[in-house]
Amino acid sequence: MNKVAVSAEDAVADVHDGASVAVGGFGLSGVPTVLIQALLDRGARDLHVVSNNCGAMDTGLAVLLSAGRIARVTGSYIGANKEFARQYLSGELEVELIPQGTLAERLRAGGAGIPAFYTPAGVGTQVAEGGLPWRYDGHGDVAVASPPKEVRDFEGTPHVLEHGIRTDVALVRAARGDRHGNLVFGKSARNFNPLAAMAGRVTIAEVEELVEPGEIPPDAVHLPGIFVQRVVGLTPEQAADKKIEKRTVTS
Repeated sequence: MNKVAVSAEDAVADVHDGASVAVGGFGLSGVPTVLIQALLDRGARDLHVVSNNCGAMDTGLAVLLSAGRIARVTGSYIGANKEFARQYLSGELEVELIPQGTLAERLRAGGAGIPAFYTPAGVGTQVAEGGLPWRYDGHGDVAVASPPKEVRDFEGTPHVLEHGIRTDVALVRAARGDRHGNLVFGKSARNFNPLAAMAGRVTIAEVEELVEPGEIPPDAVHLPGIFVQRVVGLTPEQAADKKIEKRTVTS
């Protein structure tokens, strides 16, 4: 039951080229930066990433993106990531943009063993009707577009069929974790982390504070260890390294 890995590098050593990877975090909050850096150092490429966004300020997934290691992104927000937009529009990167709530539920459903579900989100748009640009050809034309999805009526309201997401690997960050893999997330850093962890066939968690089993009260556990296969304890310096995307101060 001791799931603690020797190091972040050891934890990601078997992540192969072309692997699908669910990654927790939202903006710069709760991003598993140490594991992402280890994956970069590992040299894995052609990765299929599932994450709300793809990093910012040259941190998080932005380091893999800038290095050309990501082939496809399933996410809900491009935002101010200029390199993401450049690679997408130039045809270097395939991108499946989906509604944020749908992304959250697709990850949760995959982890819960639910193959598909219906939602009203996206009905009447290209999300359901198809035609969203997944990949451009580098000349402004669409090379690959999203296919149409099944739409079904429930109690007079149309719903679109969405599929659950399962990935080869999931990378998440938690505030506390024990050797059994039970995790507690800190405030807004909880965001997509539990959902990404559920979706991974092999889930690796970096934890800011590693404790012994029993030190986390059962009622305080946000994600049970059944969803986690490997735990990496961070150093105090790694745990404290948290960047601020948009610093706002009073005058």
